Amino acid sequence: MLTIKLKAHEERRLRAGHLWVFSNEIETGEGFRNIAAGSLCRVFDSRNKPLGIGYINPKTLMAVRMLSSKANAEINAEWFAGRIKSALALRERIYPSPHYRLIYGESDGLPGLVVDRYGDVLVAQLSTAGMDALKLLVIEALQSVLKPRGILLRNDIAMRETEGLQQEVEEIGDVPDTVEIEESGVRFEIPLKAGQKTGWFYD
Repeated sequence: MLTIKLKAHEERRLRAGHLWVFSNEIETGEGFRNIAAGSLCRVFDSRNKPLGIGYINPKTLMAVRMLSSKANAEINAEWFAGRIKSALALRERIYPSPHYRLIYGESDGLPGLVVDRYGDVLVAQLSTAGMDALKLLVIEALQSVLKPRGILLRNDIAMRETEGLQQEVEEIGDVPDTVEIEESGVRFEIPLKAGQKTGWFYD
C-alpha cells in the first residue's frame, strides 16, 4: 500500500484526534501529484511511526482523510460493516422509528459518506474520490447490515467535481419515488429522487 510521510511536527493534529491531513503537511516527493485520487495510504510521522490509514487525493488541499488510527487495518466490507453497526446502535437508542441520518461522515468514522435511512430504503452520497473508490465495499456492507430493498446513490453534488468525480445518480434494487415518514406525530411524504441532497435529514 502507498505510504505517506508527514513533515516534522505535523502529526500533532492527528494524535489529538483530527481526521484530516493537509497537502502542505506532507513530505512530498517527485510523482506526488500523480498519485491516483482515492488511493488508500498508510500515514507515518517524520520519524516513521505509524499514524493510521486513510485515502488520498493529491489534487486537493485536504489531501488525506483518515479511516483508522491502526496502520494495519484492512479496509474491506467487514470493516465498513463494523462502522455501520456502531452508527446503527447509536441511532436505535435515540430514534423510535427507522427514519434518520444513519451515517454522517467523519462523525461516524466514514469521511465522505452520508447515508439516510427511510425504513427499508437507503439514500447515500459519496462525496470524495476515496469513498467513491470504495463504493462497492460500502454497498456490500450496507446490504449486509441493513438488508434494504433499495439504495439510491445521490452522487449529484458539486463537491464531487472538486474531487475529480462526475455527478451521477444510481439506483440499486427497488427505490420508490417517494417514502412516507412520521416525525413528532406528523406524517411527511419525502421525494427521494427529486429532493435536495440525500433527502429529509439535513442536520
